[in-house]
Amino acid sequence: MNKVRITVLKTTLDEELAEEYGVPGLQACPMMRAGQEFYADYAKPEGFCDEAWKAVYQYVFALAHGGDGFAFYHDDWMREPGCAIVSCNDGLRPVIMKLEATDLPAELGYEPVR
Repeated sequence: MNKVRITVLKTTLDEELAEEYGVPGLQACPMMRAGQEFYADYAKPEGFCDEAWKAVYQYVFALAHGGDGFAFYHDDWMREPGCAIVSCNDGLRPVIMKLEATDLPAELGYEPVR
């Protein structure tokens, strides 16, 4: 199992939907910013948004287990093997991220209970 690099590409705000459904003054996500990088494997990286993790962890898990040799969904989504462009599940202000398989070995960051 290897680590996966998560790069925040951009934060967005759908102004039309925010005007109709959001609270007054809603802005793009305050938790993440373009250019941030995180490394993940089996667990959410420190400082990573909980809701964003719920939306992307299955892709991280796939890439961490050797995803560098395939493109998702039978090669009809991503051009580059070992890469996925994903977003969090905030419908008003989604954060767009790039996930990349790496050759950095995953490290167990806790003491297992036995």
